Order: sequence, then structure tokens, then C-alpha cells
Amino acid sequence: MIFHHFGKYVLLLNKVFKRPEKWKIYIKEIFHEMNEIGLGSLGLIVIISTFIGAVMTLQIAFQLVSDLIPPTVIGQINRDSNILELGPTISALVLMGKVGSAISSQIGSMRVTEQIDALEIMGINAPGYLILPKVIAGAVMVPVLVIIAIFCAISGGLLGGSLSGAVAPSDYIQGIQGGFNGFTVTVALVKAFVFGFIITTVPAYMGFYVRGGALEVGQAGTKAVVIGCISILASDYIITALML
Repeated sequence: MIFHHFGKYVLLLNKVFKRPEKWKIYIKEIFHEMNEIGLGSLGLIVIISTFIGAVMTLQIAFQLVSDLIPPTVIGQINRDSNILELGPTISALVLMGKVGSAISSQIGSMRVTEQIDALEIMGINAPGYLILPKVIAGAVMVPVLVIIAIFCAISGGLLGGSLSGAVAPSDYIQGIQGGFNGFTVTVALVKAFVFGFIITTVPAYMGFYVRGGALEVGQAGTKAVVIGCISILASDYIITALML
């Protein structure tokens, strides 16, 4: 069953990336999807990332109780953990729940109401028209959201550490500036690009091949989120193993 679905997924992607009939229509859809995926999720990403950064600072400060460890280490650990792991992965899991379920429900509803069949009868490449703008928008906007999430997490760590007294602002800022390796940002952006692809294509596949009625559309949305989250975590491990 796994290979059967994977084969159908690859064949669907082959149809998705066929040359569009009219780029003008596709570009309009791409900007619409960028607005839905990017701006529609910005507030949620900012709130979650800020609190994660604040909580991480408090937990790191709680663990580092030795006088031999300088307090600047708190900023370094919070920075690297948010750039490499928490920023991209937590954001992707949140977006899979929000954006992925919406994509699966949207395309699944079009399938059960025979709108996709109508597009195919008119000679339109339905997978390309419905899915390609979402894939491009996800590949562009998810890295942008991840960069914002990392910035908010580091800022949240500064705010949380200052308000609680866990670390002095000067020590925290010195920590996030010291020993910075720019390659970690490259790893984070590669993860974000792959996650954006998964967030859009897996739910689109589940919705495109759904059969039945409203109940099956809801079940397809649930399956899409579960499978997408597992795929994100698996790809997170693979990218980390290959690049670090």
C-alpha cells in the first residue's frame, strides 16, 4: 500500500509540473495562495515562536546552574536550537495543521462535487491548475515564515529572560552574537523549502484522490495532516544527517 500511494503521488506530481497553458492565470493564483499561506499564517507563527523562545530561555537557564558556565551560553543555545530545529520544524508542523488541512478540504470538496471532472472535460490540466500555485507559494512563503519565526523566537527569548530575571539582556545579546555559524541558517532554509513542498503536496494528493462525500473529505484532511507531520519529521532527520 505504501508503494502504491507513493507511486500515485509521484505520478500526480508529474502532472502538476507540466507546462502551464496560460502563465497569466497561474501567476494570479500563485499570489493568491501566497497571501493565504503567508499572511494568513503570520500571526499564528509570530505568537507561537515568541512564546517558544521565551520558554526555551527559562528552561536553559534552569539547567545551567553551574558558576563555571557563563550566562552568555544561554543565548547561544537558544539561538542555535531555534535556527536549526525549533524554528523550521515547529513552524512546519503548525502550518501542516492549518494550511494542510485547508488544502486537503478544498481540493477534496472540488473532487466530490465533480468540479475537477468538469475541469478535465474542458481540457484543463486540473492537477497543474489546482496544485502548482499552492506548491510554488508554499516553497516561497514557508522559508519566509521560518525566518520570521526564528527572529521572533530569539526576540522572545530576550524578552522572557529579561522579564523573569533568568539572564541579563546584555549577556543574552552577547550570547546570540558570539560564535555564530552562518551555515546553520542555510540548513534551516533548506529544511523550510522541503517542508513547504511537503505541506502543499501531501494534502493536495489526499484531497485530489478522495472518493465519497463530506465524511470522506474530513477523513482525508485528518490523514493528510498525520502523514504530512510524519513526512516532515522524517525529512527533518534526513536533512540534518546529510548536512550536519
